[in-house]
Amino acid sequence: MKSLWGTAKNILPIMSFLLVIKVFILKKPIEDLSTFLMGIILTIVGLHLFLQGASISLLAFGEEIGMELPTMGKKWMILLFAFVLGYFGTLVEPALKALAMEVEEISIGAIPQNILINAVAIGFGGGMALGIFKIINNIPTIKIVVPLFAIVIVMCFFVPREFIDIAIDTASATTGPVNIPLNMALALGIAKILENVDPLLSGFGIVGLTS
Repeated sequence: MKSLWGTAKNILPIMSFLLVIKVFILKKPIEDLSTFLMGIILTIVGLHLFLQGASISLLAFGEEIGMELPTMGKKWMILLFAFVLGYFGTLVEPALKALAMEVEEISIGAIPQNILINAVAIGFGGGMALGIFKIINNIPTIKIVVPLFAIVIVMCFFVPREFIDIAIDTASATTGPVNIPLNMALALGIAKILENVDPLLSGFGIVGLTS
């Protein structure tokens, strides 16, 4: 019950803020109070259940796999696994799905959501593999991030503006409730088991590389 109340304390302030804006600023009544209250309850319970499930399954499972992968002794297999995990994890990110639907609607079908989601998932998988490569070889994050940012900045001068905006939003949408706990757990698991690798220095930063 304590963790459930903790989830409620995180959600109630934003819900209260939206309620104040709607009723006192916009002067709009709540048309169906019972549905509104039920929605809040379902949101709190649903988020609580997800967080608990992620804690006892995704986090534990991801870290366990991460600690076992280095024993395979084949770096390419570890990188391939990281790519596949990142790819399929991105396919089910709810925020990315919602954004892709909006892009398809606004573009009148010119940018199909399935193509956008798969393209982003491939990029995320590549970033995941790159992040694991960084950990395995104990490469400082800055040596990877700076060149990547330089490439992105240069590309911005040659890509249509609308694609730049979409790319920025989709990159943010990939780091959601599925990818962050699973991929961070995997990265930390690998960093913990490798010799001469400090989990604090090398285990983090992978979320930034994937997005």
